[in-house]
Amino acid sequence: MVPKIRYGSRTHGLLAYLYGPGKRDEHTDPHLVGSWDGFAPDPGRDPEATLSRLAAALDLRVKQAGAKAPAEHVWHCSVRTAPGDRHLSDDEWGTVARRLVQAVGLAPEGDPDGCRWVAVRHADDHIHILATMVRGDLRRPRLNYDKKKAQAECRLIEKEMGLRQLKPGDGTAAKMPTSAEKFKAERIGHSQTPREALREAVRRAVAGAADEAEFFTWLREAGLRVKMRHAPSGDILGYTVALPGDRDRNREPVWFAGSTLAPDLSLPKIRQRLSTPPADSTEEAKPSPSGRWSPAAERRRHTADVADHAARSLDTDGDEAAAQLVGVGELLDSLAQTSPAATRQELRAAAQAFERATRSHIRAERADNRALRAAARGIIHAGTALGRGEDGGATAMLLSTLVLVTLAAARWHSARHHAQQAEAARQTAEHLRAAYHQAAAAPLQTLRAQGRALPPDQRRRYEASISTALPDRVATAAKDANRDALAATLSQVEQAGHDPEALLQQAIAMRELETAESVNDVLVWRLRRLANLPAHPQPDTGRTPTRARTTATARANVQPTPAAPTAADPRTRPPRR
Repeated sequence: MVPKIRYGSRTHGLLAYLYGPGKRDEHTDPHLVGSWDGFAPDPGRDPEATLSRLAAALDLRVKQAGAKAPAEHVWHCSVRTAPGDRHLSDDEWGTVARRLVQAVGLAPEGDPDGCRWVAVRHADDHIHILATMVRGDLRRPRLNYDKKKAQAECRLIEKEMGLRQLKPGDGTAAKMPTSAEKFKAERIGHSQTPREALREAVRRAVAGAADEAEFFTWLREAGLRVKMRHAPSGDILGYTVALPGDRDRNREPVWFAGSTLAPDLSLPKIRQRLSTPPADSTEEAKPSPSGRWSPAAERRRHTADVADHAARSLDTDGDEAAAQLVGVGELLDSLAQTSPAATRQELRAAAQAFERATRSHIRAERADNRALRAAARGIIHAGTALGRGEDGGATAMLLSTLVLVTLAAARWHSARHHAQQAEAARQTAEHLRAAYHQAAAAPLQTLRAQGRALPPDQRRRYEASISTALPDRVATAAKDANRDALAATLSQVEQAGHDPEALLQQAIAMRELETAESVNDVLVWRLRRLANLPAHPQPDTGRTPTRARTTATARANVQPTPAAPTAADPRTRPPRR
């Protein structure tokens, strides 16, 4: 149940809207379900009642107060049930309205001088409460924190009436689009309102930006209109952005300040994020043995290690993890704009969901998220990844780690009773899982085929090692899953000159496995990272029996023939914003 409170000055005008057809003829059978005394005239059901008569009754005390009445004397609260909730009866909606005006202090129970109010229903799933903010003793009501009080009362009503219980907020959420913005987006056929599109574009621009100048450069390259607010000294005090073609009724651009898009997108907050620049993003990631991996694949493999470190930070009880959440948000934004088409939609949804998980009232004083910001910047500059080959496999490797990162973020928020943020992190994990399954399908299919081609005695030896190494609490879950890909990976680990049992123990000890959807998949990607194996092996890799380690080592020491220089691939260029 969602209450939305606004203030105004036109009692008759609001009543005309509530009893009218609506902007798109969506209002049906408008009528009262409650009022201050139970006897207010109802223009919807009483043919002798009129809007003017009802408005005069509501405004009686406003006129009596004269100049002492507030300029905006209309208190307007719409209350809507959540999608999927049952339809409440008129009596139930009347109870909801009475409880809300009592909770916020407009008409306390047993107070004969409470404000006058009515509740109008013109749809199955919501009502509108209209109250005039002058009491019977001609004083103003005390409406301190009325929005928080209404939210708290709705949480109680949901529980008592058996409705869907929504997560309580903490005042750090971004402002939702207005009804006018939603209707406008629908009229022009856009899936996002200008506010939502600008918020996503600004968030992407700040992801991994080295400094303020680069941030504004990215905004302009994304096609946004940008306007600066300068002090007399010439210093930049703030900024506003607008979408090209988005104009008001006067044909003027519709500008949004960064602070109105989200609390953390104001210029002072962005400067705070950019005050510690990312580490040198041009430093080389862990090199591939063949030298043939693309920059996008290299960056994703390197970022998986950085994300794993962030997950360990989120497992601690310190407030420093709040800064890691901001870095993870930038990382998801960078992946969303450089991902292949197969995973782009889910990664974009993941970045949008996690945006809510990056904000809370907790501030990290000494946290260092430079590694995450450098990783985000490196991914952007490495260019768009392909959905196949090593690019696709490296994407799956990174997404496998990010699922655990977001689940760690959900636990961190839950421990601090951040209900909305924890739910947002869990939703992010679901989107990342969907993207992971798309990215991992091809490389895992190859690995499973290689695992099934292993000699039976070698396969039994690997399975025994897996069963022995796994902790009892996860061994049962892993036993039922297909181990072909994990067995093939252990074989390739051994061919590369590593001790498979020792490396398996190291992979298991890296992080917990209880939250993994597939323990075997997680271990496959950890082992391939530790042994620096290709994320997407060639189909014939691992088909021959394991040979002596000396032979494998000798082969590893053979230097590959340098490839002839080729023209720059446009797919590896930084994405155009």
